[in-house]
Amino acid sequence: MFFRRERQREITFDDRIAELRKQGFSADSIGAGKTRVSRKGCAAIVTSVDNKPQVGLSGILVGSEVAILVDGGYQKFFQTPDGHKYPALASHLTAMHAFMEDMVEGLGLESYYNKALGTVCESHMYDRVKDRDRGVAHQAWEK
Repeated sequence: MFFRRERQREITFDDRIAELRKQGFSADSIGAGKTRVSRKGCAAIVTSVDNKPQVGLSGILVGSEVAILVDGGYQKFFQTPDGHKYPALASHLTAMHAFMEDMVEGLGLESYYNKALGTVCESHMYDRVKDRDRGVAHQAWEK
């Protein structure tokens, strides 16, 4: 036919990661369908879900680990998977926010209003509610 439409090409997960590499990001495969994307000391784990990217844990690079942002109630920390904590500086938060915005745009994902305002903590661990995420909390009158 004369007015035939071209088929839309579906962008794969690998195409999106290649696009990030063109934009100056470093991308290393860390398993089946998982890629660690990093730039200027910030990193995130991006997984492939139905051949579409999904951003998982994000934070700063400490060695080869991704330290996630934790809100301690009185201060924000970066915590590594093995439990080491580092105080979050304003320069870290600014860099992480810019990294996440650029990465989300490079992956072709939607940018949400609440995340575009600033950095978002992965976990909230206040010292006054110790063990609240571990089932039934120990009561003061119980031994």
